Amino acid sequence: MKHLSRIFCKEFNAYFASPAAWLFMGAFLAVTLFVFFWAEAFFARNIADMKPFFSWIPVLLIFLVGALSMRTWSEERRSGTIENLLTSPVGAFQIVMGKFLANLALVALGLVLTLPLAFSVSIMGSLDWGPVIGGYIASLFLAAAYVSIGLYMSGRTDNPIVALILTVACAGAFYLIGSNMLTTLFSHKVAGILELIGSGSRFDSITRGVLDVRDIYYYLSIVGVFMTLNILSLERLRWAGNPSKSHHHQWLLFSSLTIANLLVANVWLDSARTVRVDLTEGKSYSLSSATKDYIAQAAEPLLIRGYFSQKSHPLLEPLIPQLKDLLEEYQVAGGSKLRVEFIDPHSDDEVEAEAADKYGIRPVPFRMASRYEAGVVNSYFDLVIAYGDEYEVLSFNDLIEVKSSGRGDPEVLLNNPEYAITAALRKVIGSFRAGGDVYSDLSAEVSFKAYVSPTDKLPLAFADFRGVLESTLKSMTEESAGKLNYEFVDPEAGGGQLAQQLNEQYGFVPQIAGLFDTQPFWFYMVLEGSNESVQISLPEELSGSSLKNNIEAALKRMAPGYLKTVAFVAPERPQQQNSYMPPPSGKTYNDLRAVLEENVRVIDADLSEGSVPADTDMLLLLAPENLSEKAIFAVDQFLMQGGSVVVSTASFNANLSNSRLAAAPYNSGLEDWLMSMGFTIKNEMVLDPQNASLPIPVPRRVGPVSVNEIVMMPYPHFPDIRREGLNAGHPVTAGLNQLTFNWASPVILDADKHTEREVVEFVKSSSNSWASDDVNVMPDYQMYPQNGFVPGVARNEYILAATSKGRFESYFKDKESPLLPENSDGEEEDNEKTGDAS
Repeated sequence: MKHLSRIFCKEFNAYFASPAAWLFMGAFLAVTLFVFFWAEAFFARNIADMKPFFSWIPVLLIFLVGALSMRTWSEERRSGTIENLLTSPVGAFQIVMGKFLANLALVALGLVLTLPLAFSVSIMGSLDWGPVIGGYIASLFLAAAYVSIGLYMSGRTDNPIVALILTVACAGAFYLIGSNMLTTLFSHKVAGILELIGSGSRFDSITRGVLDVRDIYYYLSIVGVFMTLNILSLERLRWAGNPSKSHHHQWLLFSSLTIANLLVANVWLDSARTVRVDLTEGKSYSLSSATKDYIAQAAEPLLIRGYFSQKSHPLLEPLIPQLKDLLEEYQVAGGSKLRVEFIDPHSDDEVEAEAADKYGIRPVPFRMASRYEAGVVNSYFDLVIAYGDEYEVLSFNDLIEVKSSGRGDPEVLLNNPEYAITAALRKVIGSFRAGGDVYSDLSAEVSFKAYVSPTDKLPLAFADFRGVLESTLKSMTEESAGKLNYEFVDPEAGGGQLAQQLNEQYGFVPQIAGLFDTQPFWFYMVLEGSNESVQISLPEELSGSSLKNNIEAALKRMAPGYLKTVAFVAPERPQQQNSYMPPPSGKTYNDLRAVLEENVRVIDADLSEGSVPADTDMLLLLAPENLSEKAIFAVDQFLMQGGSVVVSTASFNANLSNSRLAAAPYNSGLEDWLMSMGFTIKNEMVLDPQNASLPIPVPRRVGPVSVNEIVMMPYPHFPDIRREGLNAGHPVTAGLNQLTFNWASPVILDADKHTEREVVEFVKSSSNSWASDDVNVMPDYQMYPQNGFVPGVARNEYILAATSKGRFESYFKDKESPLLPENSDGEEEDNEKTGDAS
């Protein structure tokens, strides 16, 4: 070790004794900064991460490490000093290791000098340090692999330029083998093998923020192989001109066995998929405990089958390996209870036919264009989750999100795939446990109403689909044993009175097929029960299997006990009078309702009579306004009976009137009730310097004319909540990276009332926020150019959302029930009760 440290110090100091080290550092930092801020347009991306930096590191290190290591041995050979090293009493291992560590230390120093870049990004926005730490670890191991290659190549020649070319060629080949540029030319199976060999794909795996023992060992094996070759080449120089001896053969045999073992160990470790550490802040690449619980509930094997085409859109292809990695986690967590398959339907006509007929899966045409060619590729990007005879299909629309990158192609990312897959698992397991026969769970007969125009008034595609609808309903009616009936009704018949009723009840209006086919027609489907109705959307693919899936999903929502029931209390949805006009303004929660209906049964609740529907599992109050005493009593008693209550409210209501924003005090009617439960909604609004933008008309002079341009300006009333303000341990916010609250009021928790309850604060503003009771919410950027408002003096973080679980005392304790008639002599209802609720 003494000789090793001396060689290390000599080599390391030698770099700084000449301009080599300074040139290396300067070039490395200059190229890094140029790539990060200019080539990758960091500010245009508007994302606080180090992804642009680490995406270029593998390529930069190829050339920089090659230039750094090219003189290490070639200069020794050219000057003749290598003979002194070979005849010295120092072993070849110590010589090679000393030079290796000196080169690696210089690269590590260069990486350390880039750390201020990461700290700068963290100041600009919320930075997840997990991928950053993983990126630096990956860079160090990749640099070690490149240095070992460079040392070996330098030892093969006395010309530094030749050594540089050989190093760049070899290191570049390792990088290219696993890159998307090459893997997209092959099938997924071949691409998977290439990714195991390539250094770039391993690097990307670690920079996600996941330290996998397989990836770490891969780089160590490269270092071991080329270091062994380097030591062997030095020993062979010592043997030069000497007759062959037994220990020469022993050296060759030992080196061969060492290299073989280093390479074979990669294959052996491939099965060690659980030996890994997820460094990401929200454990993005680790399955949640809820997912593992659902998998454990399975009594028979689950099937997750991925339908992926060999040739897909270039923006989708990088996502396929990520999905496969995630599904491997499901495979590991499920063991024998879960089977994962990957299929290319284009390779087998029978498989493609089954995907279309059984699951309604068909290829999606994607347009592709480049400088040299343009065309359309029909590809599959779907998942099927099956349990018994129940299944759910996730298309690419359910699995991805598209973000504007500010330059060139948009950024296509996976959109919380674990949530989508686990939600599908929960649905199929629940459906199978219910026997798979939704009709048996219907408490009363259900009517299917098809509000459809006559065939001669329908476009050709819909005219054919009407026949498909009739045949599907006929077979389902026979299967239902009298639980389902259907009827076709023309809304325009009888003077159009039914059309007016449908518009008032559901917001239905006539449709048109397209710009050149303006004949209006009706094609709506509704399931009607005794107390509720469910609208059925048209399937994306107008086929019998897709239609049946949509109808069965609607039946499940109407079957008590089949799915959890959420009582929906929200402002009435404004009716759209004309299909050609924009929808009327007002609070609508249609998107939220649609998302909830994918997993739960949603019913509208009327609290005016003082009660909540008996089959309700959760009561959801959205923007309640001036609730009566009876409505408050209904909410209170539902909580006392152990129900869950979710309230979304604020102290102010903002509206756009005459091109100006204005806020007014808002009365939900629940203020006193919430205060009695330990929650106070302050009569203020939270303003946060970390906020979302608002489109504002800004005047600009063009000669003698003043024109208004719409510019996105910072708006403090829209707090932009990032990871530090979202509780990663709470299931509601665990999978979120960002959340925007509009005109939010701070929530104050009464510590005395929550003493014996489980309280979770899961959304908070930034620590630099302030609160204001000023109802003027129109920004003035001329007077306050930074954010449009007077900056607050007292800065603090504010709770914007919280939950409390435990025992609550009724608000109506010792009060007369609002359900009793006035001057009643009857016996009062006992309001002195408490309940356990969440």
